[in-house]
Amino acid sequence: MGTLPELASTTSRRHLATSLPRRWRHVQAVAAKAEQLAYLVGDDADLLAAAAWLHDIGYARDIADTGSHSLDGARWLLRQGFDSRLAALVAHHSCASYEADERGLGHALAREFPREETATSDALWYADMTTGPDGQDLTVDERLAEIRERYGPAHVVTRFWRRAEPTLQAAVRRTQLRMSAQPT
Repeated sequence: MGTLPELASTTSRRHLATSLPRRWRHVQAVAAKAEQLAYLVGDDADLLAAAAWLHDIGYARDIADTGSHSLDGARWLLRQGFDSRLAALVAHHSCASYEADERGLGHALAREFPREETATSDALWYADMTTGPDGQDLTVDERLAEIRERYGPAHVVTRFWRRAEPTLQAAVRRTQLRMSAQPT
């Protein structure tokens, strides 16, 4: 069967590589970055890598349901038998609760999936929000600017990022502090 990250990689590839190649490039780069951050999370290294591989699975056409990719992906992961903590990391990655609120799904997200604030969740957010849509390395500010430009000022994604930005930047800063405090 393989390791959890291998299963996550295979699952993500099956659902994203062909139908959403740009998203797949992003996911591959996020996973590679998460694997480089493994030293920050100790025993959660495999969990972090798996969450990185699966964080955008909810965009897959055969999985998308509500319009909230985080919630859709997390629900699907549970139905497939994945661990509830992994599903919760996917559900809440990169300030997903703000997007869920904008879409009227905030209560469902909070009820179904506990949000953790740990080095593992911070590292996932860091890996996602410092990786562009084509897999390029970006600062968090560059990534947020790219998102705003891609979606435009009135889009739901841009609206939720305006509110989420301080929370997201705090998670990125915490990861950067952990990186500077520990040798790789």
